[in-house]
Amino acid sequence: MFRQYPRKVLLLVLMLGSVAAGACAASPTEDGASAAPETASRDTLVFADYNWPSAQIQNRIVQYLVEEGYGYPTDVVFGETLPLYQGFRTDDIHVSMEIWLPNQVEIWSQVENDGVMVAVGESLSGSWQSTFVIPAYLQAEYPELDSIEDLREEKYKALFATAETDGKARLVNCVIGWACEAVGARQIESYGLSEHVHVVNPGGSAALYADLFGAYEQGRPWLGYMSKTDDPAQVLDLVRLEEPPYSDECWATTKACAYVDTTMLIAVRPWLLERAPDVVDLLRAYSIDLDTYQAIFAWMFTNETSENNAALWWLANHPGIWGEWVTEAAAASVLHALEAGEIPDGWPVQ
Repeated sequence: MFRQYPRKVLLLVLMLGSVAAGACAASPTEDGASAAPETASRDTLVFADYNWPSAQIQNRIVQYLVEEGYGYPTDVVFGETLPLYQGFRTDDIHVSMEIWLPNQVEIWSQVENDGVMVAVGESLSGSWQSTFVIPAYLQAEYPELDSIEDLREEKYKALFATAETDGKARLVNCVIGWACEAVGARQIESYGLSEHVHVVNPGGSAALYADLFGAYEQGRPWLGYMSKTDDPAQVLDLVRLEEPPYSDECWATTKACAYVDTTMLIAVRPWLLERAPDVVDLLRAYSIDLDTYQAIFAWMFTNETSENNAALWWLANHPGIWGEWVTEAAAASVLHALEAGEIPDGWPVQ
């Protein structure tokens, strides 16, 4: 049941046929076709395609609105956090739908203070994350296992130990290259847990998720990093071990405290404010909360399909929501594109 979904490309034409019901129609030309937006002088807008689904789903939704509604070409650069931040500085990437704070506060402060990027809104703010997460079924079996301090006890270290950990608790830290990898390492050190846990650093999100899904399917103990927007947290019952509460002072020094709930900024290169003000207005109006994202992910997971198709499904079924973010003319163009089964040129093949 809890396998990682494959990246299949499915045609959703049947789903899109009823999109326009109850919504305004596209503006017709003399031959009856909808007028396409003018694209001749538009800049290509490149999105930071972070290697996790929430960022990719949000990118696909906004790319669709930008291309089909406003006529801007789009593209994506796939990668991890730090290399993509460098892309902001070189002007190779222009839009980020997910600037994670406080995870990325140091590097974000640098690019913001240097005038490289400017925040224009928020996306999935309010998400939790923790380096110390266990399955709920494990805490049900061991109700006294509820704090990071318990990881010092031999019986709990033995619970998570494997043949490779030399008696220490196996802890799956955040993905190599993500900002939370360094945070998790610092927390483990500051909590004095280095002698009690054996850290595993997965090379990608697929490895992290597969590790947890595999343990969950077999009902095995598992300890490691997870956030509310990560794939397993959408479909599994997970529990965070208690930590000292967050404070700004703690986070700026030892990080021996829990994460604060995430603030997720939307940021753009400053030149978009003048050269693509309609896109900036869209991003300022954009609003997808955690419950909405969880519904999109659940549909994608259940149907074993791609982020592209998940974005199409959501756009097709919620014009009343995204229609509030765009102009009437843009909404009409997007509806026509959905009815026609159009796929944005800037979407990567999945």
